[in-house]
Amino acid sequence: MTALHPRTALVIIDAQLAIDDPKWGPRNNPDAEQKIAALLAAWRDAAMPVFHVRHDSVEPGSPYTPGTKGHPFKTEAAPLDGEPVIGKSANSAFVGTPLEAMLRQAGATIIVVCGVLTHNSVEATVRHGGNLGFRILLAADACWSVDVTDLTGRRWPAEDVHQLSLAVMNGEYAEVTDTRALIAAARA
Repeated sequence: MTALHPRTALVIIDAQLAIDDPKWGPRNNPDAEQKIAALLAAWRDAAMPVFHVRHDSVEPGSPYTPGTKGHPFKTEAAPLDGEPVIGKSANSAFVGTPLEAMLRQAGATIIVVCGVLTHNSVEATVRHGGNLGFRILLAADACWSVDVTDLTGRRWPAEDVHQLSLAVMNGEYAEVTDTRALIAAARA
């Protein structure tokens, strides 16, 4: 990967305490929070735009409900003063939010996406952003999935769910890469 444009935006999806709720079950990529923190540090060092997406659930009993213990950002992904926080209540960070307008105002045509869950809000945001004409770079090791049970009752392990979601997005909606390559490109 070559050097990234200085207006390449980092978009961190739903990296909130709620994702640690046991209701989600087993996950993959146990080091993803550290990878998110490394991306965030690299973007801040390069003075590149950072956007924090926060899920503000409207579903009763959701661990993502505003005002609950799960709603705050994880320490590794906490915004600094002045970094935009975009609240959303749908899976895509573009639905009902000012994210697209904010990215365009920042001059961002390339977006690096990370966060949770790969097969849910990350994938919805990546697909939506790709359809809006943004070039999406997805940090595969800075996002994760959880086990999913399909309609036949088969339980799919989180790593399989993650890898399938990445494969579906790669090429058509995003370029799947990793934090090492993205940090090197941000520093170039």
